[in-house]
Amino acid sequence: MRKNLFLLFVSAMAMLLLAGCATTTVSPSSAGAVPVSLSMTDDPPAGVSVLFFQISLTNATLTPASGTAISLLSNNTPIQIDVTQLQALSAFLSTANVTPGSYNSLSLTFSSPELVIFNASDSSIASSCAVGSVCEIAPSIDDNSATVNFTTSPFPVTVTANSPLGFLIDFHLNTIIQSDLSVDLGVSNGVTIAELPPAPSSHQFGNLTGVVQSVNASQNQFTLQTAWGRTFTIDTTASTAFDDFPSSACTSASISCLSAGQIVQVQVTSVASGGVLQAGQVTWLQAATQQTAQGTIIGLQTSSSGTTMKLLLHNNPSNNSGLPLGGVASVSIASGATFSVDANGFTLPTGLSFTSASNLFMGQEVQVDVVAGSLSTSSAHGFSSSWGPPRSLSFTASSVELEPSQVTGTITGLDSQAQSFTLGGNGGPFFFPWPMTAPNAVSFNVLTTSQTTYQGFSTDTYDGLADSDFVSVSGWLFPPASSSGPPTLAAETVVMRSNGMF
Repeated sequence: MRKNLFLLFVSAMAMLLLAGCATTTVSPSSAGAVPVSLSMTDDPPAGVSVLFFQISLTNATLTPASGTAISLLSNNTPIQIDVTQLQALSAFLSTANVTPGSYNSLSLTFSSPELVIFNASDSSIASSCAVGSVCEIAPSIDDNSATVNFTTSPFPVTVTANSPLGFLIDFHLNTIIQSDLSVDLGVSNGVTIAELPPAPSSHQFGNLTGVVQSVNASQNQFTLQTAWGRTFTIDTTASTAFDDFPSSACTSASISCLSAGQIVQVQVTSVASGGVLQAGQVTWLQAATQQTAQGTIIGLQTSSSGTTMKLLLHNNPSNNSGLPLGGVASVSIASGATFSVDANGFTLPTGLSFTSASNLFMGQEVQVDVVAGSLSTSSAHGFSSSWGPPRSLSFTASSVELEPSQVTGTITGLDSQAQSFTLGGNGGPFFFPWPMTAPNAVSFNVLTTSQTTYQGFSTDTYDGLADSDFVSVSGWLFPPASSSGPPTLAAETVVMRSNGMF
């Protein structure tokens, strides 16, 4: 799996970005300071069904050619990153202001890795993770590798006034996770870095999730606080899209939709002077009084009393400790529950629907509304140095919304007339949604549209694809059309993975 970290933007401000993660902004510390940013991506180990991998970024330091090193984190609170959600997406982490000049290196320190896997092998792991089971561990991390220093290309870099500078950090899980399932960040090509172009496109900045703190409608701005305590000023324009807001929140898609206490996701398109973030899209996640959770379906059971999902939790927008990330929830779907697709303006190909429990499929990423008072914890095992079952909980869901899933694999066939391709088959995918326990036998029918975006190809269109390309796809997953057919993936984004790195 691939995860991208947008590291730094240097100009009058410095910025940290993480693919699939959140960002933080620091107000300018001095006149002429330039924004620097960080981003991050990831890659899974071959042959391992990695369902969840989270790690904390505890320090990010930029060292100038002369003078004192500069911290790119605004406080000492670690930023937790779920790398498994960054195959084809990016997350904005933080911004900081640095003085224009020459900088020779960047140092990043990580801690507290947490790993959840599905054991698809033919033997138990450490006698406590049985074949065919989901297990979790807090893997050991070599102290000598916890801090990664980047001193070669793209360094040294020059920070120029009024020209934000950004870096992309790439996590390669199939490299950093060792055969004994320990973590070594210092291994060759385990964590890599690249400088972003001078004017990055919107997908390079990534997404940021948090609680709306205040709204200044006259300035078309609002402040957003992340789960790790950093606050950003967000600027909106007439072209900013406001998605999924209920009619009770607003009647027209504009800054008027926002109010303090709401939890939203912001797609960051650029960073202005002073560290103000420009929003291309603001998506409603939940009201202050609601509780939502997002995760991957790893089990389905239907009976006369209804449908129950087993959901591996990846996201908990309100940071409720009762919904532990990496835990497995038994989710009962309430009678009369609503079903919808979080399309965010994307038009799905004809024939794909998500309107009832019959459209559920293992491997789908979904967001659910938790019925008040239904949440209970069955087990609080928690991550430790030994293998054990994931933390377990249960609740009832009043709504189920289909979110994009992420899959990485090899293109094994192209249909230019249908603008589709086959992903997987022999040789892949190497990172895949549950329950794909036999990688060499799994394939997906990937449908593209005129709205699908492409990154890293000779031409960033469907025509840039070729057989044997190793790619990551983010899109909506639907059950097979027939009992013998492959599942369908409606592709929102297709990303090229060079040299088998993801």
